[in-house]
Amino acid sequence: MVDRQVRPNKPIAVDGLRRLDHAGIGRWLVRTLARYAAHPVERIVPVGHGAGVVALAEGKVAFPPLDYEQAVPPAVMTAYRAERDPFAVTGSPALPEGLNIGSQLYWLDQLYPQAMQEAVLLPWAQYWAWFLTGRAVSEVTSLGCHSDLWSPATSDFSPMARRLGWADRFAPLLRAADVVGTLSPAMAKATGLSSKVEVLAGLHDSNAALMAARGFAEIADNEATVLSTGTWFIAMRLPASPVDTASLPEGRDCLVNVDAFGRPVPSARFMGGREIETLIEIDTRRVDIKPDQPLLLAAVPEVLREGRMILPTLASGFGPFPHGAFDWVNRPDDWFQRRAAACLYAALVADVSLGLIGSSQRVLVEGRFAEAEVFVRALAALRPDVAVYTANAHNDVSFGALRLIDPALRPDGELVRAEPLGADLASYRRAWLERVDAVKAGAAA
Repeated sequence: MVDRQVRPNKPIAVDGLRRLDHAGIGRWLVRTLARYAAHPVERIVPVGHGAGVVALAEGKVAFPPLDYEQAVPPAVMTAYRAERDPFAVTGSPALPEGLNIGSQLYWLDQLYPQAMQEAVLLPWAQYWAWFLTGRAVSEVTSLGCHSDLWSPATSDFSPMARRLGWADRFAPLLRAADVVGTLSPAMAKATGLSSKVEVLAGLHDSNAALMAARGFAEIADNEATVLSTGTWFIAMRLPASPVDTASLPEGRDCLVNVDAFGRPVPSARFMGGREIETLIEIDTRRVDIKPDQPLLLAAVPEVLREGRMILPTLASGFGPFPHGAFDWVNRPDDWFQRRAAACLYAALVADVSLGLIGSSQRVLVEGRFAEAEVFVRALAALRPDVAVYTANAHNDVSFGALRLIDPALRPDGELVRAEPLGADLASYRRAWLERVDAVKAGAAA
């Protein structure tokens, strides 16, 4: 990585609904690309989050796309869920808000009936390929991301997507590594980049992290799981041999992603970064910045000794305990202990999620929380039979995108195996699970 430019994620409201700020991001992107006009840029690879869809009409965006955190009206959601295919067909669990692209499309068909009938649909990452080239395409890692729209076993649109007419409206499929085209004349003029710059179809961000991880020999084609950490903690298992994904527990935020080669990827997730942010009430960097690591590690023994813990879940409807009731047990006043407890909480939930997808042998923690030592070392202690690794934390997604261009690329440096915390986390986990079960039993009663 030679440069990095960022823009805060700022959803906008249009007609009282939370939307993706496609126009604002587009203006920022043009300004940012113009910074590199004097550089020998040859290719651009769009990467975007899942659960985003854009409708095009007459060569422009028909209406601002929905943000996946926009709640879908209960009556609409009930009617939509009656149309869904079984989990065994799509690998998509029934998720809240707009996290199933299908739920967004079902509602958009009612909000904009005329525009939607005539629209060309494309996933969020591929919207940016269209923005740069003027050619509309779709791609499987985005379509296969808990969307309800894809059937991983058949590598085709789901029966519901065909029955409701959405499959016919999506732009033609390309592979993530395929070239969509070159910069449009208008975009070349606006950015100062060469009109010969090629734009790839691109892919879903978590799958880009998966591509990066496969560059390490220890991961490659071995039995391994990549735990991508950010706002979401997403565990994606790379099984050494095919597994039955139909048996994953749908109700515990397990799902089947589809990798850049169209292969099913057993996955589990929870909103770990958002939960940590809520717990510590300030920027989440405070649990992973390097100067604080010794003090956070030093706070762990007191947290364990006093049984200070957090019960799930802070992001209701998500993760392996979607109906859990958040609570502190013996909440500490000490600032470092609170942050250490938040890291232990994330490790406990991650451990459960990894177990749900049958993770074994190797786990690579990547993303920003790979530098949170309490979290990583606690996870290693909770899974003593597993080699828990970390890697470069700040170039994972971009490096995965680069490997679409050249799959033979290998990352600089080596994986670092995490040293497990030298503490009795087994007893702490047992006490935590007993409290979780007690809350669940009380709710059921």
